Amino acid sequence: MLGLGLVNGLTRLGVRSVAIYIFAGLIVWFAFHESGVHAALAGVLLGFLTPARSWISDGHLAEVMQKIRSFLEGEPRSNGKERQAMLRTMERAARESLSPLERLEVILHPWVSFVIMPIFALANAGVAVELTAVRHSVTAAVMIGLVVGKPLGIVLLSWIAVRLRFAKLPAELSWGTLAAGGALAGIGFTVSLFLAGLALHNELLAAAKIGILGGSAISAVVGMLLLWCMPKPARETAVR
Repeated sequence: MLGLGLVNGLTRLGVRSVAIYIFAGLIVWFAFHESGVHAALAGVLLGFLTPARSWISDGHLAEVMQKIRSFLEGEPRSNGKERQAMLRTMERAARESLSPLERLEVILHPWVSFVIMPIFALANAGVAVELTAVRHSVTAAVMIGLVVGKPLGIVLLSWIAVRLRFAKLPAELSWGTLAAGGALAGIGFTVSLFLAGLALHNELLAAAKIGILGGSAISAVVGMLLLWCMPKPARETAVR
């Protein structure tokens, strides 16, 4: 908890150095690991503490860019030092107009999507598929949870939030698109395998893995069919 408090304190103080946060994050991860709590929870909590707001608004960024443009258009190129300082200011302003959460998402996305998640999935999905296991109650429960529970929960809670005015449905997003997205959310492959490995063992774990594989496949097909059945403009908006 002290490590998480340190990270939260650094965020409130306005510390922007990635190296400092990496060092603090490693301390938190090691503390969780040594305490017996699964270290993956450290990553989840650190993710919640990552600032989601940028330091520089779009309006302020536009002002900075306008000043720099006026300087570059009005000053001779021979004024090298001042020109470099202005360009460094523009670089910092552009970087800080994105929140740390957005920057980390852009940096980590290709590594997570194409390296970490495939390795994790291949390392944890090994299971012998047998017809008898398909009829197991755990298999059925997992498949129903992914295929029915996830889209139902997403659409229902979104509808409640909109009705109670806690949220507003974007103009370009229809309820049909949201339903298709909810169905695709049933492809809970890596996280589902991770949680199943924590909660179950032996025969029950094998049954859960089969349910995850089957439920994810069905969810993918249902989600793509829902998107395909939409009118063309709505489908193009959803794909974008």
